[in-house]
Amino acid sequence: MTEMPTGAELFVDTAMQLGIDRFFTLVGDHLNDVLSVAERRGVGIVHMRHEAAVVHAADAWSRMTRRPGLALVTGGPGHTNALTGIATANANGSPVIAVSGAPGADMRHRIVFQDVDQVGMAAPATKFSHLVATPAQVPFALGRAFNECFHGRYGAAHLSIPVSVFSGKTDAPLRIPIAGRTTASSAPPAKAMDLLRNAKKPVVIGGSGLWWADAGAALKKFLKLTSLPYFDVTMARGIVANAPYADPSLNRGCVQAFQEADVVLVLGKRIDYRLAMGGPRLFAKNAKFIQVDIHAPEFGNTRDIEIGIHSDVRLFLEEAAPAKPWPPRTAWLGQLAKWRRQWRASLDTLDTATPLLHPAAFYRELKRTLPVSPLLSWDGGDFIHWGRAILPALHPGGWLRLGPMATIGAALPNAMAQQMARPKQPVMMITGDGSLGFYIAEIDTLVRYGLPVVIVVGNDGGWGLERELQGATQGTTTACELRRTRYDIVCQGFGGGGETIDTVEQVGPALARAFASKVPYLLNVNIQGVRSPFTSWQLEGKKA
Repeated sequence: MTEMPTGAELFVDTAMQLGIDRFFTLVGDHLNDVLSVAERRGVGIVHMRHEAAVVHAADAWSRMTRRPGLALVTGGPGHTNALTGIATANANGSPVIAVSGAPGADMRHRIVFQDVDQVGMAAPATKFSHLVATPAQVPFALGRAFNECFHGRYGAAHLSIPVSVFSGKTDAPLRIPIAGRTTASSAPPAKAMDLLRNAKKPVVIGGSGLWWADAGAALKKFLKLTSLPYFDVTMARGIVANAPYADPSLNRGCVQAFQEADVVLVLGKRIDYRLAMGGPRLFAKNAKFIQVDIHAPEFGNTRDIEIGIHSDVRLFLEEAAPAKPWPPRTAWLGQLAKWRRQWRASLDTLDTATPLLHPAAFYRELKRTLPVSPLLSWDGGDFIHWGRAILPALHPGGWLRLGPMATIGAALPNAMAQQMARPKQPVMMITGDGSLGFYIAEIDTLVRYGLPVVIVVGNDGGWGLERELQGATQGTTTACELRRTRYDIVCQGFGGGGETIDTVEQVGPALARAFASKVPYLLNVNIQGVRSPFTSWQLEGKKA
């Protein structure tokens, strides 16, 4: 007689059938059964130091691999800690399945240890939130969560699974509802292509949908045949190496281009705050927008659009590519190139004579002396804005940002997953001293798993962006000062390497040592706190 499977066995077997072969986790009583089964089945287990970081890592793994990321945490405070990561993954459009253990199903609402409404907490921050009541439901619930993650605009799903469900047995498990991923396609794009072909000053803006659709080859062919100027943002960065960046807060040449554009093709990108909601601060009122998106409710959400095409962007690009090359708009392309040169020159000639190392001077030297071409994991803050403006995006999937939630600190677990997903490529994380503090214990995780991430910390002894904003708007600062901690020594204490950089001359040699070390290595860069020109929109918002 065949022994009945447990809920834990059904969970692991179902996950493997869905292509999930790695669990990001932080151990807890509710998870002992399922983690034991996962280890016996040969699933990769990555155990970490904070539950939010667990979900951030699953999010980054998902974005790097285009596969579902699975986060597994314990219930109660483990779940509440994880909520920040869950909300971040969902805002990023990442197909993450966040699973929390829970007390036994028969103990709900009986004032039992770590009993909270986990499903209710997660529901507003996910596409699907569900309590698994019996072992038999496990395959169905995990399959349904998978389908929800990949339907329409990708996002996060949550399951709460009581410890009694993991340990319990069943002889009648429900089937796995396998539906595959959404590949919507609407009417042929002839009207959109006519509008683009007849435009005088068109622009193309590419977003994360290009990455998720694996549309790199189709995009390059489309751009070659149409000679349309292309700007990238979010996970599209690096698909076309070193393309101009479409975030106008980092590239004044983009602002000028967008303000004069008469037709704007938006590929797999929400018309959101990064694009000033499509409003007059960035685009002409009479500019005609063509938006291609897998999620039809995006159309017209923030501004009127001329044509909305409900489609996977790769399918659109393959169908829309003209049979013969279009003649290039020489004057328009020349003007765009001029604006870009002017913007680059303004960064290259910026006065960086400050008492401590100016962020722009640091990044110019870093760009000049980098011994490798790393994947980049970006945190948030003024120091990071300088780097995003100066450093190029050279690798598909190699420009990992925080996303719409701007969850500072997440760059460290993101970089960890980035290195796991691409073990043969160097990874460099760029953060500030404030942001580093959120998940600094994950340096221990980097060391335990032998992940040689190079961590660059801009140390200005404070919450620099808020300090500069407060100073500019209020004339005083509050709650912004930190100590200039020797974070390189902290990294050494975890088992990694590190050193402090005080001058431009030290940058190149320090980078060479960092990438040659083959261990997690932290460069503690003592910088001058200066307000970057990239916070101007935030100041405008304060004054509005």
